[in-house]
Amino acid sequence: MKALVFRYSLPRMAAGRLLGAFSPSAYFGPWAPIRLESVPDPALPADDWLLVRTARCGICGSDTKQVFLRGDRDNPLTAVISFPQVLGHEAVGVIEEVGPAVRERKPGERVVINPWLSCTPRGIDPPCDACQAGDYPLCERFTEGRFEPGIHAGNCSDVPGGFAERIAVHESQAFLIPEGVGWEAAVLADPFSVALHSVLRHPPPSSGRPALVFGCGTLGLLTIAILRHLYPEVPVMAVVRYPHQAEMARRFGAAELLPEGREEVVEAVARVVGASALRPWSGKSWLVRGVGVVYDTVGSPESVELALRVIDARAEIVVSGVEAPRRFEWTPLYFKEVSVVGSNAFGIETFEGRRLHSMQIYFELLDRGLDVSSIVTHSFPLDDYREAFLSLRDKGKSGAVKALFTFRDE
Repeated sequence: MKALVFRYSLPRMAAGRLLGAFSPSAYFGPWAPIRLESVPDPALPADDWLLVRTARCGICGSDTKQVFLRGDRDNPLTAVISFPQVLGHEAVGVIEEVGPAVRERKPGERVVINPWLSCTPRGIDPPCDACQAGDYPLCERFTEGRFEPGIHAGNCSDVPGGFAERIAVHESQAFLIPEGVGWEAAVLADPFSVALHSVLRHPPPSSGRPALVFGCGTLGLLTIAILRHLYPEVPVMAVVRYPHQAEMARRFGAAELLPEGREEVVEAVARVVGASALRPWSGKSWLVRGVGVVYDTVGSPESVELALRVIDARAEIVVSGVEAPRRFEWTPLYFKEVSVVGSNAFGIETFEGRRLHSMQIYFELLDRGLDVSSIVTHSFPLDDYREAFLSLRDKGKSGAVKALFTFRDE
C-alpha cells in the first residue's frame, strides 16, 4: 500500500533545513526525511485488533511542523516516540477485517479512530492510574508493552498512522460514526475533541468577563464554536491573522476580532473590559484586570507573553498549541497570580453529569445541530502531499484552514 513515511536521519534533516531556506519545495526533495513509499499492509498485532481502510485523514498542525522540521532535538517528547513513522492520527475509515477476539465492531462499519497508544492497545493489564481515569494522553507506559515507544498512531514505528491506505487499531480505539454523519464531519472528531477538552476542563469563569482565543486555525475556530455552543452568555474575543480566518471566526461566534499586533490586542481588551493599560518605562503595556480566560491554541512564546499581559488577575491561560520555546517576559505571571495550564489532547470527559469519551460528545453535539464542517477547506489525494503541506505552510495565500488527505469514497 502507499504511505507517507518520515525517516529520522540527521543528514536528511540537515539537507532539508539548508535547502528549505531557499525553497519550501526542498522539504519534499530527494534528500528530505518525508516521502511517499510502498509499504506492506499492516498486520493485526493481537486478536483484539482490527484493520481499517482509510477514507479520510486530517493533517494536524503537528504533522505540518514535523514535515517542515520545526522542532529541536532536546524536545522531551523524543523519549516517547520512535522512527520510522507513517504520519497521521486524525483518521476515519471502514473496517475491513477484525481479529477473533473483537466483540463490538464488525466489518463494514464506519469508524473514527482514537489514536492514543495507551495501556490497553499496548496489551498492558491492569492499566495505569491515568488510563483507568480515562486520561489516555497521560498514560505512564508509552514506552512499554507490545510496541516501540510512541504516544499515538503516527509517531510509533510499530503502529502506522493514517497517511496510508490502511491502518490497524485496537478495538477500543474505534468509535462508530453515526448514520447521516459524512466523512468531512466525522474526521473533525479528533481536533474537536482537543478543543473540547480544554474548554470542559477549564471553562470560562462566571464573572461575565470575556474569553479570549489566540489563533484562528483549526483548534482556535473549534474552540470558538464550542464556547458559543456551551457558554452562549460568554463574549468571545479572538486574535486572528488572516482575513479568511476572521470571516469564519465571526461565523462561528466570535464577538470581537483582534489583529495580531501586541499593543492593539492590549488596547482592545482594555476597551472591552473597561480597564486602563499600564505602560512601563520600556517595553509593552499590560493590564491588571483583563479577560476571564485565555485559550491559547498557538502556544508560542509571543502568544503566552501577550496572554499574561491581557489576562485577568488569578485567571487561567489554557495552552493547547505547540511551538518551540524561547525566553519571554513573564513578570505578570507572579504579579497577577495567573495560572498557566497545559491542555493535552482528549480522553474521557465529564459532560452534563455523564462520563463520555470526547468523540462521543462530539457526535452528540452534531445531533443537536452543531455544524463545524465548513472548517474543512482543502482536500488532497495522498499523491499530492507536497501541495497539501505547502498550502498549510502559506495559509494566507491558499486560504486553508483544515486540510485532509482523501482516499477512496465508500
